[in-house]
Amino acid sequence: MEYILAPSILSADFKTLGEQMKATEENGARYLHFDVMDGMFVPSISFGMPVLKSIHDATGQVMDAHLMVQEPIRYVEAFQEAGAHIVTVHLEACRDVRATLDKIHDCGMKAGLSICPETEVSRIEAYLEAFEMLLIMSVHPGFGGQQFIPESLDKIRRARNMIEERKLKVDIQVDGGIYLTNVRDVLDAGANIIVAGSAVFKGDPGENTKAFMEILNGYE
Repeated sequence: MEYILAPSILSADFKTLGEQMKATEENGARYLHFDVMDGMFVPSISFGMPVLKSIHDATGQVMDAHLMVQEPIRYVEAFQEAGAHIVTVHLEACRDVRATLDKIHDCGMKAGLSICPETEVSRIEAYLEAFEMLLIMSVHPGFGGQQFIPESLDKIRRARNMIEERKLKVDIQVDGGIYLTNVRDVLDAGANIIVAGSAVFKGDPGENTKAFMEILNGYE
C-alpha cells in the first residue's frame, strides 16, 4: 500500500503560497488538498476553480479537490477543466450519489466519496465499487482548529475491513486534526492518505512535510 501526504492549502499563507507548495513538493508530498466550501453545505466559503487552475499550472502535484458543496455534480466538469485529478464529494450533499460519482469518472478523473463524523460508515457500502478513494472526516467539515475525533479510528478500521473483504483497491484518506503525534494511530487503523493543514503549513512547510514523510515512508 502506498502512503501519501496531502497538504491542505486552506492552512497555507497565500502571500507565499508558491514557495510553500514548492517546499511540500520537494520534500515528498505528492498531493495537494483543496477544501472547496460553498457556504451552504458548510457555513464557510473558501475558494473555487480559478485558485485550483492557477496552482495546477505551477506544480506537478496531484490536484485533490474536496467539494464541501451542495449538489456537487453541478461543478464536476468545471473542476476537470481547472485541472483536478481527483474530485471528492460528500455522500450527505448528493441527491444521487452514484450519478455524481459516474459524472466524475466520465470527466476522466478519480472519484472520492466523503462522510461526515456523524454518518455511519455502513452507508458507503452500496457505493464501494463506484469510487477510488474514501475520505473519512475526523472533524466536522467547515470549521477550523478542531481536535481529532477519536471515534474516527474505529470508522477507519471498519471501512478498511469492508474494502479488504471485497478485495477492492480503494484508498482511505483522513482529514482533520492530524499531527505528527497521532498520524501513526490513523495509519494503524487503515488509512493511507493523510490530509494535514496547520501541521504542515504552520512553521516551516518543508521541514514539517519531511517529518511526515519520514513516518509515512517508514511505515509498515
